[in-house]
Amino acid sequence: MKFIQYYLDCLSHASYLIADETTGRAVVVDPQRDVAEYLADAKEFGYTIELVIETHFHADFLSGHLELAKATGAQIVYSSVAETEFESMGVADGQIYSLGEVTLKFRHTPGHTPESLSIVVYEHAGDEVPYGVLTGDALFIGDVGRPDLLASIGFTREELADKLYDSLHTKLMTLPDATRVYPAHGAGSACGKNLSTDLWSTMGEQKATNYALRAPDKATFMELVTEGQPPAPSYFVYDAILNRKDRELLDETKMPAAMTYEQVRDAVKAGAVLVDGRNPEEFALGHLRGAINIGLEGRYAEFAGSVVPTDVDIVLFTEPGQELEGKTRLARIGFDRVIGYLERPFEAMLDHQDEVQVASRLTAKAFDARAAELADLQIVDVRNPGEVAAGMIPDAVSIPVGQLPARLGELDPAKPTVVYCAGGYRSSVAASLLRAHGFADVSDILGGYGAWDEAHQNA
Repeated sequence: MKFIQYYLDCLSHASYLIADETTGRAVVVDPQRDVAEYLADAKEFGYTIELVIETHFHADFLSGHLELAKATGAQIVYSSVAETEFESMGVADGQIYSLGEVTLKFRHTPGHTPESLSIVVYEHAGDEVPYGVLTGDALFIGDVGRPDLLASIGFTREELADKLYDSLHTKLMTLPDATRVYPAHGAGSACGKNLSTDLWSTMGEQKATNYALRAPDKATFMELVTEGQPPAPSYFVYDAILNRKDRELLDETKMPAAMTYEQVRDAVKAGAVLVDGRNPEEFALGHLRGAINIGLEGRYAEFAGSVVPTDVDIVLFTEPGQELEGKTRLARIGFDRVIGYLERPFEAMLDHQDEVQVASRLTAKAFDARAAELADLQIVDVRNPGEVAAGMIPDAVSIPVGQLPARLGELDPAKPTVVYCAGGYRSSVAASLLRAHGFADVSDILGGYGAWDEAHQNA
């Protein structure tokens, strides 16, 4: 058996290729939208991808099932309770699929979503102990899938939490302790609140250490898995719906269009969003007025999906040579309205210096001085609730960065404002968003809350 795990750090997303080396038959599970790596590996090893299996309708990324099926002729597989707008094969609970020696057994594991399924993998047809189980978002390493993401489209979190408990206890925890557990996400994903950095574990280890699996009863479990979840990025519902639909395929080799400064300016005036993909330090030294700073070095797509509407055109500002990367990473969450990128960006800034601004970034000491001198200073903590619970700067208001676009009315654009996060990436996103919405005096704190807390502990 050939078993390959692919891990996409920027979305904390794991996908898998499973092949029977005796027959050359293979499946891919939960593929990312740009599918070249799966195709390259299948070609290298001489495998035929005959199924593209989706563990559920994903909310945090746009899956590559359509792209991979088109490229290979493979069938798309979902749980039999799933309804798709494209041709797909539904598998029943307990259904078995053979690749030769390698055997897959499907188990319906609803809870994170109603149609969630897990895939038990047997390396040899006669094995009693599975090689592993691909759990999708039902079971993570250190956590379980949050049950509240579908609350807005017809299911309550309580209904799904109830189903999730039953799925875990009757379908997954009954597997032998030696069974390897391979989830669809790792640490950083908003699909849970306590995901480990480990990319796999065993069922025995998870039963012993996973807080949700250790809950003494269903009521306690439901309380544990519904409280303290991070705010879901605003694009999650968009992607959950789009993954059900037949849609345009991604051409991952096609460059976005090069645009002049004048074309970019006109596009922005018409409603397009200019996304500057440089790191916060470079952005602060000079950027085009109105640009939103979402650094390619971080969780670019996730934060773009959190602060950029799904229905607007996007123009990219990147370091030369990173234009296709910027387009592809947005495409991974279904943001396909990238109309182009600013050609020769640094020349454009030199030629239009009246449209270039710098961003104010304060050290912890400088922030304290500013807070002492300004009685009306508006302080905004853009971290998630779990981070805020551990401490925050006095007099700050908590608005997670993903909620900021919808909650701008809670802030006064006329007041001097300071935003902060844990380290400085999210605060640069938030500060640039506020400037783009007319906040004239905005700074963020270098090093975030950690730097401020350390300065005060050492004072």
